[in-house]
This record gives sequence, structure tokens and C-alpha cells, in this order.
Amino acid sequence: MQSDNALKFYIDGQWVMPRGADRIDVINPANEHSFMQIAAGSTEDADLAVQAAFEAFPTFSQTSKSERLELLRNVLRCYNNRYDDIAKAVTAELGAPLVFSREAQAWAGQIHLESTIAALEAFSFDEQSGSSLITWEPIGVCALITPWNWPLNQIVCKVAPALAAGCTVVLKPSELAPLSAMVFAEVLEEAGVPKGVFNLINGTGPVVGQHLAGHPQVDMVSFTGSTRAGIIVAKTAAETVKRVAQELGGKSANIVLPDADLVDAVTKGIEACFSNSGQSCDAPTRLLVPADRHAEVLEIAKKVAAATRVGDPLSDVDMGPVISQQQFDKIQGLIGVGIDEGAILVAGGLGKPDGLDVGYYVKPTIFGGVTPQMTIAREEIFGPVLSIIPYETEADAVQIANDSIYGLAAYVQGGNLEKARAVARKLRAGAVYLNYAPWDTHAPFGGYKQSGNGREYSHWGIRDFMEVKGIVGWGT
Repeated sequence: MQSDNALKFYIDGQWVMPRGADRIDVINPANEHSFMQIAAGSTEDADLAVQAAFEAFPTFSQTSKSERLELLRNVLRCYNNRYDDIAKAVTAELGAPLVFSREAQAWAGQIHLESTIAALEAFSFDEQSGSSLITWEPIGVCALITPWNWPLNQIVCKVAPALAAGCTVVLKPSELAPLSAMVFAEVLEEAGVPKGVFNLINGTGPVVGQHLAGHPQVDMVSFTGSTRAGIIVAKTAAETVKRVAQELGGKSANIVLPDADLVDAVTKGIEACFSNSGQSCDAPTRLLVPADRHAEVLEIAKKVAAATRVGDPLSDVDMGPVISQQQFDKIQGLIGVGIDEGAILVAGGLGKPDGLDVGYYVKPTIFGGVTPQMTIAREEIFGPVLSIIPYETEADAVQIANDSIYGLAAYVQGGNLEKARAVARKLRAGAVYLNYAPWDTHAPFGGYKQSGNGREYSHWGIRDFMEVKGIVGWGT
């Protein structure tokens, strides 16, 4: 599929042609063919988008909560009308299996809209503290830079709370997966977003993203992506002392406690690691298991890997390809490092799965006997590669889990809930999931350490886009 607006940007309430003629091919990772082109934005295009948002802010920031609720409800209605188009777009640009695109990728945008609406309904912008009024106000013009791996999840969990707060925005989606963002822009246009309040510009991170991060009229940057790119964004934004919210890399530990149902815990952990072809920042990529059951775990792991179906995302499969040749090459390189460093190759390995010579397909790969200092236990691979790490004691497991530059998510599996809760409290991660609890878009999401700062989702996300003002002497 292709958008009629593929070569345009949405700026100041209309679809406009870019100032330059540069184009970017968008590749379908399942067949390695370009299925559309987008315009590559310039700094001049970015300036126009920021100016539109800047001019719209004084009026939109003064809209009432009820007006912004009406807008978001319209967005949700229009989103639901385009739901299938959004899912098909994600499959074309990301290679996600179509069922997964419908039930997870497109659904993520829908649930974030619903959660933000519910949060705004309950949100209080003013509170009294003695004789002072504490009021929450929109921070201003926000640059939103989003990744390719969960496009709707990250677009909506930034755009929706920013609009709820009363901010105006410029969205720069990933140039690898821009089609779903274009459909989302069409959704906002249909929903009646006021001119200049939402703007979309395509382009590369080094050109458009970095220019937005340093733009003097941008008050905040919300960035999701690699830790490496996040550091560049933060350094660029520091020149104008703007707020930077970041959701970055991860290397999440999944601790299986001795009293857990081993087959269930290991099976679900591997399935979670392989979900979205392993391209999730909070994927449980380090499976920590009791050392005395390590051999048993490897047998379970072999069976789960063998049962994982990889192939054409338009067919009935569990995993499609990874996003690009660059990503494929990176994953292959790290698989090779794992083999060279002496980890036990339980399943998968180098090369593409049999019969899948075209497309960026990776074998579901599992390593056993991994030590905490191995490269595959420390670096974010961002592919379907799992490291199984044996531990001796609970304290040993906690120490291994926390021995990482990352701290986005962690997982704990155990039969005794109180014990699992106690372990969760010791983990240095922004989100901890007990016994594969369902995803909760009302819980805060964000990382410790080099996994970022700030928190997204629900009222946490709304507050991230606001400033706090104290009016002293307001009275009682």
C-alpha cells in the first residue's frame, strides 16, 4: 500500500510539498524491495513545521480540558475507522505478521488513546497548597522523534498526552517505517485537529531530528530510540536548555525463581523475547535460571525455538523479518560473537532460515551457558536472540540482573507472589513484570540508567509534557 501524501508533509493544517527534491526509498523487509518513496525533509522544512506549532501554541494552550477531550475522542473514532489501514501499513514497512500488526501494533495506538482520554478525564490541573496555587501548564512546542519498531505505540503515547496537556507538536517518525505515521496524520486531519497543533515531517535523524532537537523555538524533545542516538539528541538539546524525555535501549533480565513452573516460565519468556522479531527495547533477552536446572531449561528452549514459525508476514507465522539489511548484519555479527566467546548454541545461529533466501529473516537463536560478562549478555542485540544465564542464589540473580548499563524493564517468575514481589523491589528497572502480567498502559513506562529518563503512558505521560507553576499568595 502507499499513501497519496507520501511525498508531502503535514504542516499548519495542510499537506504540502517539501522544499527539496531528495527522496528516501522505503523497503519492505520481507522481500527487500522498495514499495514507496518519501520526501527527505530539510532544515528549512523543519523550521516551517516548528513555526506552525509555535504560532498555534498560544491559542491551543488555552483550550479547555473538555475541548481537548472532544478532540482526542474524535481522534480515537477516526483511528478506529482506519484501523485496518494502519495494521497493513505496519506489516508493509516493518514486516510484522499481519495478525500481530492488528492485535499488537495497531492495538497499541488504540489503547494509548483510550488510556490518555481516561487519564485526562481524571486529571486535575490545579491544586491548593496553603495559600499558594500549584498549577500544571503545557510546556510548549514539542518535537517528537519516534522509532520504527513499535511505530504506533511510540507515536500515540507521545502525541496523545502532548495534545492532552495543551502542547503543539512536530512529529518526525523513523524514515524506515513512515507509512503508518502518515496514516495517523490523516487520522488527526480527519478528526479536526486545529491548524499548526500537529505537524508531520519526514527525514533522517542527523538532518531533521538533530535540527529539531536544537531548535530555539522547541521547548521539549521526546525521543525514543537507541542510547547512542539519545546521547546526541540530549547534547544537541542542551544548548537551548530544553527538556529532554528519552526512552532508550534495554537488556532486560527475566529471573525464573526456583519455585516457578519451569516449562511455563521458560516457554513464555522465549516467546516474549522473539515477539516482534526481538525488536523491542523491553524484550526479556536475558533469561536467568537456577544453575541446577540449566540443562533442563536448554531442552525446553530447543523445543520452543523449533516450534517458532518464521516466514512471510502475510502468512500464518510467529515471526517475520527484521527491519533492514543493516539490522540483519548487526544481529549476525553478535550471533557470531556469542559463538566465538564460547556460549552454547542451543538453537538457530548464523544465516537465514531454510527456504528464506530473500528478506531480512533471522533464525530464532538461543544461547545457553552464557556468563554475565559475555558480549551477548551485555549488548542490546535487537533481534530474536536469547541469552540463558545460570545463577546460584537469589542474591546472585539480582546482582546479575542489575549489572547492566540499562534499566528499562525486568521480569520475575515465581510461584510465591510475595517472594517475587520482594525480588522486584530490588531490581533497578523502570518497569518490572511479575509472572507475565498483562501490559498496563496506566502504569508508568521509562528507564533507569542509560535506558532514559521521564515516564510515558496515561497521566504519567501528560505530566511529562507540562511545567509546574506556583502562584504564591493566591489565597484560600
